[in-house]
Amino acid sequence: MAGRTRTTKKLAQRINQNYFKNRFPLTQWRFRLSLGLTAIGLLWLAWHAFARSPKVYSSGAIASSHAVFGDNCGACHVNRGALTKAVTDQACESCHDGPIHQAQQTAMPACSECHVEHQGRLSLARTSDQACTRCHSNLTTKNGVLTVAAHVRSFNSDHPEFAPLRAGQTDPGTVKFNHQVHLKKQLRGPNGNVDLRCSDCHRSGLASATPQPHTRLSNSAYMEPVNYEKDCSSCHPLQFDRRIDQPAPHKKPEIVHEFVIAKLREYIGAHPGDISIPDETDGRIPPRMPVMPARNADEWVARRVVQAEQLLWGKTCKECHSLTFSASDPVPEVPKAIITARWLMNGEFDHQAHQMVLRVDCHTKAPSSQKTADILLPSIQVCRSCHHPGEQAARSSCDECHQYHDWTKEKRVEPKYSIHDLISAVPPSKKEGSGE
Repeated sequence: MAGRTRTTKKLAQRINQNYFKNRFPLTQWRFRLSLGLTAIGLLWLAWHAFARSPKVYSSGAIASSHAVFGDNCGACHVNRGALTKAVTDQACESCHDGPIHQAQQTAMPACSECHVEHQGRLSLARTSDQACTRCHSNLTTKNGVLTVAAHVRSFNSDHPEFAPLRAGQTDPGTVKFNHQVHLKKQLRGPNGNVDLRCSDCHRSGLASATPQPHTRLSNSAYMEPVNYEKDCSSCHPLQFDRRIDQPAPHKKPEIVHEFVIAKLREYIGAHPGDISIPDETDGRIPPRMPVMPARNADEWVARRVVQAEQLLWGKTCKECHSLTFSASDPVPEVPKAIITARWLMNGEFDHQAHQMVLRVDCHTKAPSSQKTADILLPSIQVCRSCHHPGEQAARSSCDECHQYHDWTKEKRVEPKYSIHDLISAVPPSKKEGSGE
């Protein structure tokens, strides 16, 4: 049986050529829904326009420090072209003076490149590491001279060791001190044996050795320098004569010399009978010098001054200071005490924020240190044990320790806005030259 023959014309007659002109229920609802949602959107925009509210155009919540003019977009966004309103550095500098980072930097990023707004009520000072590493991962300077590491991508990868702990660095202090001796158990003290703790001498309370504004540091960020009167005098008094209760002052040798003479003269003036009492021996048998009483008060004072200063210069002061004598002056020279208050001058550290950590876990070398020249700062590896990437770790971002702006060069910003300017959703027209 011969097969049926279907021509193209016969096949085409089976297709409904008016299919796309028919109005089906789903198509009708989709059309109505599109028109309705578009109308609702336009009405919503019209309502905000009528209320003069800029919130509809906002990219998100702004930082808490800018919340006071959160309804006044024009305070930051200025016209830059027909359809855009950008945030310029000039808009930021009307309220903030952000001093330059470094005079030799080859590029100056815009404020908004580092401080990104509309990210929620976060601190704008918390910048991303990328804002720093885009320069510091391959650092260059205008004059070609580098004083810091050239390639730093993160704290935990290639950040160099802290500067004071690098090879060849020593403590510049001139006061002799042995940590190992002072941390011994049952150390002899003025009122019996004691176990000294780090906090007995090292107390937090110095806000900053070089105070700066815009700092996140607490009032107890840095340690107060060790002070003789507060920290040493109770165990190391400058007694110079058994007859005189008041110790010598911890001052320049010239002042100590005059003090000793004045106190001895004051004593013998009140006790003239002591002039005829023979001098004490020097403890040797037989005595090195004959035991003879002084002939008058001046001779009595002169003898006692020699004895007192032999004790002070030869034993007491020598415990901590390197004294130098000249043939023409019996009073020694004492080098100026240098006690470093802040070691990390390019970074910040807050002791108050770390008070829960045992000090010896950070300053691991302190219990065995015998020399002043030892630098007892924690190494970068000690810091990395807590500060590393991860949710269960302390922050390790650049801005945790470093600031970009050199706030020592900050200038005063003249007021620009009235209260109405800040809180009004529609800023009034600017009054040029009005001083408001």
